[in-house]
Amino acid sequence: MNMQKLVGREQEMAELKRCLDSNRSEFVIVYGRRRVGKTFLVDSFFNGSYDFSFVGGNRLTKDKQLRGFAKALKKSAGLAKQPKFRDWWDAFDSLEEYLESLPTDRKKVVFIDEMPWIDTPQSEFVEALETFWNAWGARRSDIMLVASGSASSWMMDKLVENPGGLHARITNNIYVRPFTLHETEEYLQSRRIKWDRYQILQLYMVMGGIPFYLSLLDPDKTLIENINHLFFRKNSELTTEFYELYSAIFNSSDKYLRVVEQLFRQREGMTFSEISKATGIEGGKLTTIVRNLERCDFVVSYSQFGNKLRGTIYRLVDFYTLFYFKFINGVDSKDEEWWLHNYNSRSVESWQGVAFELVCLLHLRQIKMKLGIAGISTSASSWRYVPRNGSITDRGAQIDLVIDRSDHCINLCEMKFSVGRFSVSGEYEDKLRNRIQLFREKTKTNKSLYSTFVTTYGVVDGGYRSIVDSEVVGDDLFVK
Repeated sequence: MNMQKLVGREQEMAELKRCLDSNRSEFVIVYGRRRVGKTFLVDSFFNGSYDFSFVGGNRLTKDKQLRGFAKALKKSAGLAKQPKFRDWWDAFDSLEEYLESLPTDRKKVVFIDEMPWIDTPQSEFVEALETFWNAWGARRSDIMLVASGSASSWMMDKLVENPGGLHARITNNIYVRPFTLHETEEYLQSRRIKWDRYQILQLYMVMGGIPFYLSLLDPDKTLIENINHLFFRKNSELTTEFYELYSAIFNSSDKYLRVVEQLFRQREGMTFSEISKATGIEGGKLTTIVRNLERCDFVVSYSQFGNKLRGTIYRLVDFYTLFYFKFINGVDSKDEEWWLHNYNSRSVESWQGVAFELVCLLHLRQIKMKLGIAGISTSASSWRYVPRNGSITDRGAQIDLVIDRSDHCINLCEMKFSVGRFSVSGEYEDKLRNRIQLFREKTKTNKSLYSTFVTTYGVVDGGYRSIVDSEVVGDDLFVK
């Protein structure tokens, strides 16, 4: 039994309970980004007690996977001798035989973890799984098969959207997302890490809400010391992690990294055609890559307000990847205390401004709650205007978050991270008023426009504060 407390995941646990208590057999998949806590969720719910469980091995051959499956079956069934399987058909036949020997008055739980790794080339694993489930498991009422894996693209393509024998056979799919700020704070409190919300925001900008990364924090070290320890020491945990992260999730990971690196260079995001031009990856291949990056929470997509023809914007939002590219990858420094020496630098301050924008984008629900529009239908987008033909008289502008509301209003959001309350200067006020005017001119909208500030501690009262129609502060982002 794992004694560590499970934080959040109430909805996911409720779904698992519903499936366990149902009067039919259930095929449940649990998927999400690597290190997000899928296995911990399932182990916590079932208290680590299964009728059969098996974990696929990364980069293992079919024969070695089968040997591991046989070893797991020997242990679960209490066999005197470990069986030998020629193929996955044999393996599932033996699993079926064992499960049939168990009492019929309860659900039998089977947990197969890291399933994408089991499906090696020409292994026929999926075909054997289909037969096991369709010809036997689904016809009973007492089997609960839980499949998990970090390769979300495989889980969706081979299971949820399978056009073959498993089509429409998945009874429930549970997507495990990274922690929100609220859940991150709750997790830190469970670890007796007593940091204030400003520090938690800084932490979130570095590693996001990834439970495994958070589990590496040392409660006896400060935030600055932890970041330095985990990223900047030689062979530190979160430096070497990067090499495994993409290769463990994606085939042809080099192509994924090409896309991710281009998105890192363009913080405001890129259209599909811009990504294709920058990477040289075209058509269906790029479509697959972008879709899979979205499925694993590395990338988000959103529309451009009033410019549907220009296409969807894709933006890199994986905080760990962004931090790695910015401060680790390609930085020629042997200083193992680099963060201790530079965390107050202008480079770090600039990066925090960009990262805070992403924190806000990923906590749109909390922003809407603060603005009192949680019950109003909205769409979130960005807006970018680039003058044509290099005009020096026509000015350009960009707004990273536009909340278009069904009540005939639009919130134009400014997101600012600062150590204290944010002060609006006269020059900045002029810039914002001009931007609002330009937005109205170029989009030709007749909706009411509200200038909304999302800041760490609020906006300073003063002569130029009148530009602020509504505001959201850091504490608001921590609402459950």
